Amino acid sequence: MMNSSGDEQVVGGAVTLGLLAAWALHDLEELATVPGWWRRNLPALRERYPAVPEAVWRRAGSGDGREFAVAVGAMAAVVGSVSVAGRLTGGRSATYQAALHAFGLHGVVHLAQAGLVRGYTPGSATSPLIVVPFTLWARRRLRRAGVLRATRPRDLAVGLGFAAAATVASHAVARRLTSG
Repeated sequence: MMNSSGDEQVVGGAVTLGLLAAWALHDLEELATVPGWWRRNLPALRERYPAVPEAVWRRAGSGDGREFAVAVGAMAAVVGSVSVAGRLTGGRSATYQAALHAFGLHGVVHLAQAGLVRGYTPGSATSPLIVVPFTLWARRRLRRAGVLRATRPRDLAVGLGFAAAATVASHAVARRLTSG
């Protein structure tokens, strides 16, 4: 479909709201695997990577399944909001596009983590099957519609910064809601 100026095509819900759907499938894997994976693998990771500060290992081992689930719910609100912003703007929303970039890079990070531990890590199964392919497909559709902003390294850094801030905020909300 065309926008009011008639010179650009607008992308549909599969591209924009599809971000939320792809994220949900990916995070279902994480919800199912994160707490048990950390319990089983923390001792070996501490031994393999002694340069990692002890505070990092303590924090990684202190989270429980309930807190993680609440954090995922808080992140769902963020991803849902940016997906709706993408839908309402036909994919033009800078925030939606930044989140899409961050989602794809997040998948690459999961694959790198799996490489570092030389095995499965939570999120590494759906990253090559859903996260990265969806991101590449959505970017192609946005580009074809003429609405994908030129991606500069700065844009990727902004996307990762946005994702990091949303992750920290989601976990802070979860910690606050589940403590006490």
